[in-house]
This record gives sequence, C-alpha cells and structure tokens, in this order.
Amino acid sequence: MINTIQPLTRKAWAGAIAEPATEFPLTPLPIIAGKVPDGLRGTLYRNGPGRLERDGVRVGHWFDGDGAILAVNFTDAGVTGTYRYVQTAGYQAETAAGKWLYGNYGMTAPGPIWHQWLKPIKNAANTSVLALPDKLLALWEGGNPHALDLETLATLGLDNLDHLPPESPYSAHPKVDYKTKEIFNFGLSPGLNATLNVYKSDFTGKIIQKAKFTLEGVPLIHDFVLAGQYLIFFLPAVRLNIFPALVGLSSYSEALNWQPQAGTQILVIDRETLSLVSRGEAEPWYQWHFGNGYVDADGLAVVDIARYQDFQTNQYLQEVATGETHTPAKCTLTRVHLQPQTGKVTSIQPLFDRSCEFPNVLPQNVGQASQYTYMSIFRQGTDISQEILNAIARFDHQTETLTEADLGENRYPSEPLPVQDTQNPEQSWVLTVVYDGNSHSSQVWVFDGDRLDAEPVCKLGLPGVVPPSFHGNWQASKN
Repeated sequence: MINTIQPLTRKAWAGAIAEPATEFPLTPLPIIAGKVPDGLRGTLYRNGPGRLERDGVRVGHWFDGDGAILAVNFTDAGVTGTYRYVQTAGYQAETAAGKWLYGNYGMTAPGPIWHQWLKPIKNAANTSVLALPDKLLALWEGGNPHALDLETLATLGLDNLDHLPPESPYSAHPKVDYKTKEIFNFGLSPGLNATLNVYKSDFTGKIIQKAKFTLEGVPLIHDFVLAGQYLIFFLPAVRLNIFPALVGLSSYSEALNWQPQAGTQILVIDRETLSLVSRGEAEPWYQWHFGNGYVDADGLAVVDIARYQDFQTNQYLQEVATGETHTPAKCTLTRVHLQPQTGKVTSIQPLFDRSCEFPNVLPQNVGQASQYTYMSIFRQGTDISQEILNAIARFDHQTETLTEADLGENRYPSEPLPVQDTQNPEQSWVLTVVYDGNSHSSQVWVFDGDRLDAEPVCKLGLPGVVPPSFHGNWQASKN
C-alpha cells in the first residue's frame, strides 16, 4: 500500500516528515535572534527517524524510520551543525535497492512470507544517542548500538561494548550516574519467556558486569529508572504474541496486546550486585518513559513516569508516520512511591493534568532528587489526537507549578534537554530543535532554564529541515 502525505490537507507538523530528510555537512549556523551564552560549550546530539519513505512506500510505524543524527557544536568560535544518516547495513542495502527490503517494529519484509524468515529485522539505529569519551553510540533497543565518530558522525560500525553477543538488544535508555560515571542499561531478549539482561558499564561504555532475569511472557519494556541504589523496572500490561511476529504473519507492533489483567509488574534490582531485591505488582498502566527516580528520607523509592491509561499510544505513533493522526493518547506526569524491599506501591499521584511526554532532569540529578522535571507538552487548547507535541515545560516539584514555553502556532520542539553552564553550575540552559511549519524550516532554540516562559536567549538556523527526533544527549566541552 502506498501512503503519501498531502501537506495542504494535514496539520503543519506533517511537513517535517513529508520528504526524507537531507543530510548536510559541517556548516556554520547563523544566529537568527539573541546571543549564544558564553557558558554554553559542548555538543548537542539528537537521533530520530529521518527517512520514512522509499519508492513511494511509507513505513508502517514512526519507529521504523532510518536513524539520522544531528550534531550541534557550541564553541568559542561559533556554532556549527552536521546531520547524517547512520550507515547501518540495512540502510545501505535499501539505498542500493531503492526500496524497503526488511521488516521492522511496525512492518514486515515486502514480498512472500518466506522473506520474513530470510531477512532479519533491520537495526534502524534511530532512537537515542550516548556520547562517550571516544565515540557516539546510536541506540536502537532491538540490537547492538552503532558507533559513530563524535565529530564527523561517520558510522564506524556495530559496537558490542566488549560483551554483547551479535544482535543482542541494548536499550535506547541508558542511565548515567554523573558522580560515579557508571552507565546502567538493559536489553530484552524475546522467547516464550523473555530474558531481561541488565548491564553495568564504565565511563567508556565497556560492559563490566551483567545479570539475567527470566520474565513471564514477553512484555514491552522501553525504559527503566535509576533511583539511588536501585534499578527499577515497571513491566507494563503489554505482551507480545510471539508466534505471528516470528513467522512473519504480523509485525511486532501488531502482535503487541494490551492485557490489563497482567497488571504492572515491578522489578527492583541492586545497582551494586545487579541482584534482585524484590518483585511487586500494581494496577495496569503503560509508560514509554521514566522522568527520574530517587530514594527519599523514609527509604521509599520515588519514581516519575509519563503514564498512559492504556496502549493507545502505539496506534497514535503508528499514525504519525502517515502525517495524520486521530487517536487520542493522553499522557500524565505521575509520581509513584514504592517500598524497594517488597516492591509494593504505596501511592500513585498525577502531578498535573496536562498531556506530556519525554520527561527528564539535569544529567547531574539522574538517580537523585531533582527540583525540576523538564518535558515536552501540548499547548493549551490543542487537540492531542490531531497534533504532535508543540511546547516544552518545566515542573517545579517544590512549588508544584508548571512553567511553559509557548512557541506559537505551527512550531514543534523536540524533547527539551537541560544542560549545565560550564562557567556557572547554578545556571542551566534548555536546548530544543524546533520545526517551524510556518516557514518549513528547522532551528535550534536555547532557553534560560529559569526563564522558560520568556523569549529564547538564542535562535540558530539549520540549513535544512530536521524531522522530529526522539532523544538526545549533551556532551560538555572538555575545555
């Protein structure tokens, strides 16, 4: 089936994905407004699906698009940008063929059913990035990460971090302890009963410790949280019907079923030993993303999630790839308290009543209490079934107030990333990449972290349209 986007009949955001994104080499970025802060020095990396169409055929789900990396370098000499596709084996083969060849999360391989058995799922390398001292990892949770050159974004190849078997999953949501420089992550290996593989790495990314846990069935686990001395997993009430997915009768997305009777399963793991502390169960919900976690003075684990009532979010995200959505999927920033030693949830509290996604905190606060949570949000009055996220915000947990940056009509920011000023640790900046549907252009906007509702302190022009991305990472300057 051929899907095409008709810009005149769709919302403005559809223009950002109407055509495959165009790469651009290292290019000086002009300042459109304001001034680059003197203490903002480092590189912003962002990853997301840059290509959603080949030969007139669109992908089956937004998650299927080929990964493309944006790097924005803030230096004393000015700001430069680079945008390149990750040169995965699948991307190169499909580019040579001029058509889709592989299945993915939301699509099966084209042609007869035996094509599903002959061709593996393509590693799209499209979900997130992790900047290490000597390389950049392009992350996709269904396989090994790809290593890229930090400066040129040239693809160096698959990277097993010294311990990953070939094609073993490595999640797109590693957690980095800013103080110890340890990196924690996981990978889910499917089977009749899935295996949860948990990894601890040193600051170079090399895996130095790992553990395995057997789960019931195959749940969908996209993210987890570091909370003090614990790694905490919420296994949502979604299960994979593995047989049709494995034999090619359906895509993985189509084979995922909402099963509220399964509840939310909870695993608490000790970060030092990677041993199981407890298992628990709570009412059913779904979350793609965790905001942060910590252990409070009473010994309770406090975990913030972007919570959905069910799994309709998957249908909505499938529709995004077509350029037109109609499925509502409200997501609420929610705080969960639980007893780590028993896995028992003691409270579940929505923090405010606005639909949001991509919650995060300053990197220095990962795993410990943070006054602020940053997130993408919808502007007031937005029909969330028709639009994609179109504003950013900061929630103050002390005052329980939300500060919102309203970017105006037809502008769509990426997940906001808070970063610390290199000269003043009390100062933070919030970076986002904005698609402006009014001018069909993309820009980098920099906000003062304490004045998110004020005008950006700086706007930088990009040489081409950068489609909405999923996740990013900041590497501060070493100088």
